[in-house]
Amino acid sequence: MDHAPTVHSPSTLGAFDLQPRTRFVFGAGTLARVGEIAREIGAMRALLVTDKGIVAAGHAEHARGFIEAAGLHVELFDEVRENPTTLDVARCMAVAQHARIDLIIGLGGGSSMDTAKGCNFLLTNGGEMKDYWGVGKATKPMLPLIAIPTTAGTGSECQSFALISNETTHQKMACGDPKAAARVAILDPALTLSQPPHVAACTGIDAITHAVESAVTNKRTALSWLYSREAFRLLTANLPRVLETPADLEARAAMQLGAAFAGMAIENSMLGAAHSAANPLTARFGIVHGHAVGLLMPHVVRFNAADPATRESYAELARFAGLASWKDSPAVALDALISQIESLLPIAKLAPRLSALAVPASELSALAAEAAQQWTARFNPRTIGAADFVRLYEQAW
Repeated sequence: MDHAPTVHSPSTLGAFDLQPRTRFVFGAGTLARVGEIAREIGAMRALLVTDKGIVAAGHAEHARGFIEAAGLHVELFDEVRENPTTLDVARCMAVAQHARIDLIIGLGGGSSMDTAKGCNFLLTNGGEMKDYWGVGKATKPMLPLIAIPTTAGTGSECQSFALISNETTHQKMACGDPKAAARVAILDPALTLSQPPHVAACTGIDAITHAVESAVTNKRTALSWLYSREAFRLLTANLPRVLETPADLEARAAMQLGAAFAGMAIENSMLGAAHSAANPLTARFGIVHGHAVGLLMPHVVRFNAADPATRESYAELARFAGLASWKDSPAVALDALISQIESLLPIAKLAPRLSALAVPASELSALAAEAAQQWTARFNPRTIGAADFVRLYEQAW
């Protein structure tokens, strides 16, 4: 008979103040409720923020139809780009100002939701995005936001942060404020059926790394741990199913819910070194974010596991997901976790080494210097500096 799960005492997990901000509407076909929900909020003029791919898939037109059927005017901004910058936000805000909106709807992946949140900051509070870099810098109320993810990845629908890059320097700015959180998140797994396999793979791996990193940060709490472990269980079990059988709606639903739970974990515990190391790779070499974090994650787990308490948390994550038995030692469970993470890139047919992605070895020191300056590095369970990042990049190279 397996041993009972380890129960953390309050002394090992930080205190928290739970203030739920986002209503969740989950299930296949729930996009049809967006108009009804917008009316419940009291809106009359909505800005629909999305990208050309979502328009081509027909999702934007469906959403627009449901919103207009409820009696609202809809203005469309469909110029969202991947990894949005201050320029994207400025263009979106220009459309919003002209349309005199009272509601923003973000439809798409994390980029659409980040652009929608960035627009909301500037439209309601003025200034520039850099003015909101950090936490809680918006002084005025913001417009209600409905977030509708079409991927199972970022979990942005559950977070109060907008990640916006400086158009000139490419520096990513994390702009967070409780007022920026979505009023409602509509999780309709049918929307993810149109994802190309490469996108499903990269966003799914990103969500898995969210679950793993948020499980061990120095800000984690009993609440974030609950979200992290359930997210990891759902995501690791269902990403292979989605990649093997793209029409499997049950697996798609589990992935979308898992990504949302991981987003809730991030909101309550933040992220760590894998995301710090991944961001410069995306900014400098255009490596897709999910690919970059998936490539770094096994090496970061090994680095962090040198701390006994973190190693035990990783082991528990593996046990809860059924990757290891409760009888297994932390070392055995840790190996199972790392093996699972390492299996993701081959399953997704993604290169497992930086050397295969045209990243010169001569650039690793410069990348490490940038990684050490990333905001998420401060939440890593082990203190990490530029020299440590050099070693991580070398291992991944």
